[in-house]
Amino acid sequence: MNIESLRNYCLSKPDVEEGFPFGPETLVMKVEGKIFLLTGLDNPVLSFNVKCDPDKAIELREEFSCVLPGYHMNKKHWNTIVVDGTANTKQLIEWIDDSYDLVKPKKKKSKS
Repeated sequence: MNIESLRNYCLSKPDVEEGFPFGPETLVMKVEGKIFLLTGLDNPVLSFNVKCDPDKAIELREEFSCVLPGYHMNKKHWNTIVVDGTANTKQLIEWIDDSYDLVKPKKKKSKS
C-alpha cells in the first residue's frame, strides 16, 4: 500500500471527505465530520493513525511490530500503523475499515 492507494481506498467509502485541518503535510480522512484516519505526507515511510477498540489496540500492538500507540493521539483509542510489509494489505484494510466503522455515526431507528 502506498499513499495513493490509501487515499483512494478511504475516499471509496461512503460519506468520506479529505482535508488538511492540521496543515498541508497531514492528510485527514473524515466520515460525516469525524476523523477516522490521519497520515503524514512528508514521512519517508508511510504510516497512518486509525481508531481502534482499546482491547483490540493492545492485542494488535503485541502481535504486530508495525502497530504502535497512536502518535499525537489518545493512545488508548488510536494506533499508528507503519506500512513496512509486516502486515499485509488485507490486514491494513481491515484496520482502516474498523476505524471507519467505529467513527461513523450509527443510523437511528425511526419509531413507527
